[in-house]
Amino acid sequence: MSANGRVVVLGGTGFVGRHVCAALESRGTEVAVVARRPPDHEVVGPFLALDLARRPARESAERLDALAPFAVVNSTGSIWGNTDAQMWEAAAAPTLRLLDILALMETRPRLVHLGSVLEYGRMRVGTASDVAVPAHPTSAYGRAKLAATRAVLERIGAGELEGMVLRIANLAGPRSPDVSLLGRVAGQLWAAGGRPAAVELDPLLAHRDYVDVRDVADAVVAAVDSKVSGEIVDIGSGHSTSVRTLVDMLIERSGLPASVRERSDVGIQHSTEEWSLVNTAPAEHLLGWRSRRSLAEAVDGFWLEFVERQGPRDEHHPLNETENHPR
Repeated sequence: MSANGRVVVLGGTGFVGRHVCAALESRGTEVAVVARRPPDHEVVGPFLALDLARRPARESAERLDALAPFAVVNSTGSIWGNTDAQMWEAAAAPTLRLLDILALMETRPRLVHLGSVLEYGRMRVGTASDVAVPAHPTSAYGRAKLAATRAVLERIGAGELEGMVLRIANLAGPRSPDVSLLGRVAGQLWAAGGRPAAVELDPLLAHRDYVDVRDVADAVVAAVDSKVSGEIVDIGSGHSTSVRTLVDMLIERSGLPASVRERSDVGIQHSTEEWSLVNTAPAEHLLGWRSRRSLAEAVDGFWLEFVERQGPRDEHHPLNETENHPR
């Protein structure tokens, strides 16, 4: 548990940020949440509406200084719902501006920046991630995130701040966005209203390292508390799973009748990588962290939260019968 002071979570109302805030708060750490717009849900600690990319850097520095942070977690730059043309402004620009803001602050908080394994580009099937291998991202998102990571490490290397980068694998778990693979499948299952659902998706050919977002939040807490600086540490489960298996797990968990139709024109693809696998040894060595939750637990947690989020159902709704489905 960090006893050094408050942690500011940028993007703290988003998918990852909310879990990070909850994990920090559960450890007894005071949290301040920063996002562009006020949330539609209760947040942990004080909230500050601040658009880093649009506000003058000096003003943003003064407002962050007023929060007196010991550390800043940068969970901005979501992939979800953005086109390739929007990726730079969503995934790189806020971090580049943040670095200018940190340089103007009276205090110099520790920075934990959340990157992505998509920064690596294509991995050879059967191999694991390796930070020593030059990164060659193939997607607009991967290129934007890599630019942000390099900028962070450059500032750390110049002695302007302390901190580290966590490269995050594919995420699963509670509050997965509607546009994510889990979200799209769940949405089609729900829309069928208990009738056999025809779930339409792009071809499910890839194998990905899926990690529970709650485990990622625990990794962020470990990074905040750590003295490690200037390092990239990959965060994942250490297992590569077929995306078709993920879909089948969710359908089975729902207890609803469904068939899957794979087509080439229905999904949302942000990368062409067919394989990802994270080497988890550095995270365990440097942070004392490893994933604790299985993919089944992540899917179960997602489905339970998804159903709850849909709101009250008619007592005769077929989905009521899934409540006691074996897990």
